Amino acid sequence: MSGSAEQPQDPLVDEWSGIDRWATDPVLRDRLGASSAVAAHAALLARPEAEGWAEQANARPPEWRALDARGRRIDRVDFHPHWHRLLAALRGSGALSAPFTGGSWRDAVGVFYVHGQLEAGSLCPGTMTQAAIPVLARHAPGVFAALRDGLLSREHEADDAPIAPGRPLWVGMGMTEKQGGSDLRACVSRAQPLGQGLHGAEVHQLEGHKWFFSAPMSDAHLVLARTDDGPSCFLVPRWRWDGSALNGVRIQRLKDKLGNRSNSSSEVEFHGSEGLLVGEAGRGIAILVEMAGTTRLQCVVGSAALMRAGLVQALHWARHRRAFGRRLVEQPLMQQVLADLALDSEAALHLMLRLADAFDRADADPVERAWQRVLTPAAKLWVCKRAVTHTAEAMEVLGGNGYVETGTLARLYREAPVNSIWEGSGNVMALDVLRAAQREGEALQAGFDAIAPCLDAPERARLQALRDGLRAAEAEPRARHWAAELTLLAQAALLRQHAPATMADDFTTARLRAPAWMPGASPLAHAEAHLQRALPA
Repeated sequence: MSGSAEQPQDPLVDEWSGIDRWATDPVLRDRLGASSAVAAHAALLARPEAEGWAEQANARPPEWRALDARGRRIDRVDFHPHWHRLLAALRGSGALSAPFTGGSWRDAVGVFYVHGQLEAGSLCPGTMTQAAIPVLARHAPGVFAALRDGLLSREHEADDAPIAPGRPLWVGMGMTEKQGGSDLRACVSRAQPLGQGLHGAEVHQLEGHKWFFSAPMSDAHLVLARTDDGPSCFLVPRWRWDGSALNGVRIQRLKDKLGNRSNSSSEVEFHGSEGLLVGEAGRGIAILVEMAGTTRLQCVVGSAALMRAGLVQALHWARHRRAFGRRLVEQPLMQQVLADLALDSEAALHLMLRLADAFDRADADPVERAWQRVLTPAAKLWVCKRAVTHTAEAMEVLGGNGYVETGTLARLYREAPVNSIWEGSGNVMALDVLRAAQREGEALQAGFDAIAPCLDAPERARLQALRDGLRAAEAEPRARHWAAELTLLAQAALLRQHAPATMADDFTTARLRAPAWMPGASPLAHAEAHLQRALPA
């Protein structure tokens, strides 16, 4: 055979790595403008080694060490070094502190959005720490003042050490117990006052347990425990406040989770653990639900990030993979599936930014506060559930190559359900939508009035039905329906405002007028245009 003979074309397509998630996302750039923080973070995560951070942090999950070499209790969780690189990158972006230091929620969620496309588990400690900041500032101002520099720090320290002035702090959460789950009123952990104070807060001693104790190596946790006045909120440090010893928070085991493997979740028991009372005794559930309002926003952001990450890999594959004589992206049915995924991804992006705007304006505008309180749980229900279907469909585009653990699609798929479950499952979110809608009253109606002009006549009729349904005496059996309607109508209005008319038309048809139970089953008239908009070739 001649040495110059033409070699057959290699039919294999590698996953896309080294993606600059700012430069390749024209819709994100259009919506955020000149966001130097998001652009800089995306550029950092586009470095060749960053893919390895995500891969290794998930392939080598955290390990719990109960005792040291001499049998002393240490309850330490050891992580792969790349986990700490991911935390350092997220913290260094300034996203955790931005909404409280002159920045905006828009920039914060933009950073979380590009970060979650690379690695989602590291968003968890960042989300909880960010959500703890306004809770402590409002309900325990003396404690916040003492810890402010550490909470707002842009540094990350990997060593296990007591809280100290200026030391960067991570804050976790511990609410649910094995007998109660989502019913926080079933809390049985007890807190007894010690008759002393610190930073203007009463010191209590805690006994009890937590079934889910998120990120146990955090410097402190906001937890629920019962006093004589009822369930109350406490800030419980990992080390005692004087730094003399560990604080009696004993890990029972790490959760063996479906996904979110880079991050540690645990079951713990409290044995004389010190905690500072946050807010009024007996008001702990309300305070921690306030914190959950922020973490639910980041559940939406995290799910939107997974959807975008799956879409990008699926579209890259389809543009390079040839089958049956042509590229997959040239085949009409594949175009329909990919375009359907693009619709959901962009609609989720616009919705997360709308929620960020509501968080930015809620203190000054009752209508924005109503959107924050009502639309956040609705979006969390809908977007987080869509992410499960969305990542599965993106994985299917790659076939068996998507299903194997050596690629990223399987990790995206395993990650997707956590946002739907964490911080309240679907029923909890739907019922929260009803409660918030009834509380917000006129302000919510003004919000509906604002989006009505962005909708066509059939959707305006559905909006009126939604108004009536949310106020109905027997709304609970249809609570999921109304939450989904609210989200879809909001997304349709946002696409009318921020996307081409062709995309808004296709979304309205496929999601509201002729919905199908699987992607690609509602014909889209402008599929090719949606793909070019999602990821310019």
